Amino acid sequence: MHLYHSLCLALAGIVSSQSTQSLTDALNGQNSSLSTLNSLLQSTGLGPALNNLRNVTLLAPNNDALSALLNNTDAAATLSDTGALTALLNYHVINGTFYADSFGNSSVFAATHLTNESYANVTGGQRVEARASDGSVVFFSAYKENATVVTPNVNFTGGTIHIIDSVLTIPMNVTDTLSKSNLTAAAGAIRTANLEKVLGDLRDVTIFAPNNDAFNAIGNLAANMSTDDLAKILGYHVINGTVAYSTDLRNQTVTSSSGQELRITVEDGAVFVNAARVTIPDLLVSNGVVHVINQVLNPANSTETPDATATSAPPAFSGASSGTAGVPFTSGISTPTTTVPAATSGGGAATSSTSNPGMPMKTGAVGAAALFGGAALFANL
Repeated sequence: MHLYHSLCLALAGIVSSQSTQSLTDALNGQNSSLSTLNSLLQSTGLGPALNNLRNVTLLAPNNDALSALLNNTDAAATLSDTGALTALLNYHVINGTFYADSFGNSSVFAATHLTNESYANVTGGQRVEARASDGSVVFFSAYKENATVVTPNVNFTGGTIHIIDSVLTIPMNVTDTLSKSNLTAAAGAIRTANLEKVLGDLRDVTIFAPNNDAFNAIGNLAANMSTDDLAKILGYHVINGTVAYSTDLRNQTVTSSSGQELRITVEDGAVFVNAARVTIPDLLVSNGVVHVINQVLNPANSTETPDATATSAPPAFSGASSGTAGVPFTSGISTPTTTVPAATSGGGAATSSTSNPGMPMKTGAVGAAALFGGAALFANL
């Protein structure tokens, strides 16, 4: 379908704000900072389509942000693809009108107009994280890349515009995200267990991904682990059928994709899965969300209780210790060349850049699949 008509259908809404200016007029009024965006819209014929937006929040990258993207050779080539450009633009349109004062210190995971399953397998549209930080509103996308609002609340008949200083990065598939986030052992374990396609085919998942230290702590056992045993252990780290962001995690028991129960505990502001602490929440992926934890979970040992005072979690496997061959499962997995939050001790703003910033990548598979024969939802989520 032609890009104009495709975006028209994708961005149509039903509610208007009290402003009387069209989106085109609002964008033109900010031409000193949005001239690159305006030129892009004019060259693609998207202006009239965008004027049909209703009850939305448009995140508009400024000149510096878009120029950096367009000067990237790989990104420029991808932008010539109508589907990729549409996906990227749709990810910058949030359902609902969110003014700057709508955001506080707690994260909001707002649904966007990116619903094309070739790029996002999340029911209701791929999300973007937003919260107030140091007097500004910051949006977080893939790899915790951040975009700060530099000019808020440019209102138009269909909602409001926030001018941002970076192009959002569309969440990628699980293994690519783990690899680029320095969760190389988790990425390697998925590959070793031949689960890359299975995880990529799922729709709406929550994954608890152990960090490299956690895998290293069971290195002696990992060295002799069968593919089937590894697959069962990895399945215990996946909730299939629900995307549970950090704001959804609370005291409850849920069923993993391998069929065993996981206990979610919130204690003194920290979130635990069995005895494992969530160290970095909310790494957005194409089909859900990943939370980084500091222990490899054991499906045969689900009764461990968390210790909120501890800085690390002991192995959940008896007889486990560090191996002699380095961090397991990392052979053949590229170490990221930039620092992203999952490679550090905490979340928050990212300082990294990717080789293809802001650009969408097809998921490679559309639709859902059963994982390890099990599926479960968070109760009453």
